[in-house]
Amino acid sequence: MNTNNKTQDFKLYSSRAIGLATFLGGPLAAGYLIGENYKVIDKPTEGRNSLVLGIVFTVLLFGALFMIPENTIDKIPKQLIPLLYTGIILGIVEWKQGDMLKAHKENNNPFFSGWRAAGVGFVSLLVLVIGIFGYAFLSSDNEIYEKYDTELAQFSKNEKESLVFYDNLETKNNSSLLKELDEKTIPKWKANLEIIKKTNQLNNLPPDLVEQNNILLKYSELRIQAFELFRKSIYEDTDKYEEQLEQIHIQIEKELEKLN
Repeated sequence: MNTNNKTQDFKLYSSRAIGLATFLGGPLAAGYLIGENYKVIDKPTEGRNSLVLGIVFTVLLFGALFMIPENTIDKIPKQLIPLLYTGIILGIVEWKQGDMLKAHKENNNPFFSGWRAAGVGFVSLLVLVIGIFGYAFLSSDNEIYEKYDTELAQFSKNEKESLVFYDNLETKNNSSLLKELDEKTIPKWKANLEIIKKTNQLNNLPPDLVEQNNILLKYSELRIQAFELFRKSIYEDTDKYEEQLEQIHIQIEKELEKLN
């Protein structure tokens, strides 16, 4: 690489400084410092490209690390990965800017201090930490919603299968209806109560789901009350519970409206 005369008046980051910053802050720090060197010699396009590549390599690196099983990553020495990518970055620096940095040094031109480069590394590290925690938080949040949706799918299945009872009121005899209530309908709503209680135990359950669960809990309890009254009415062969059933169904409709 030809040395630009402009380097005589400006400081550059040495390969050693870039290596230090890279070890501390990853490829992001390297991309920034390499880019700054390019800007000094009036190559802004290469400077921007270096920063973009630093960001891309950082995302790819940590994306790959997240994909490695935890029991495997625990076996890798903590310093090995930073040493590996620092070595790769130093090779790239030597390839792209080695001649320029060598000429800059031979001409006794100044370099930025290692402390300045380390500062860039620490800032990059801070950005990475914030990004990782943000990713972990979002992943955890998505995981909660996935678990919740899985449980609610079973809740909906139980609901759909139990409400067939209303169709059977007109077609089945009392004995069959009682059997359906005891073996299918009421147990499914008791299971739904347990589903809601289970989802309430999920860590950091979002407020909107907590509110929805409160409604579903009340809704499930009302369904159980209604079906137990149906059972009493059928077993006793009486219609004296009709008014109570009507009131319960009014309450059920109100809870359903809240969900909608």
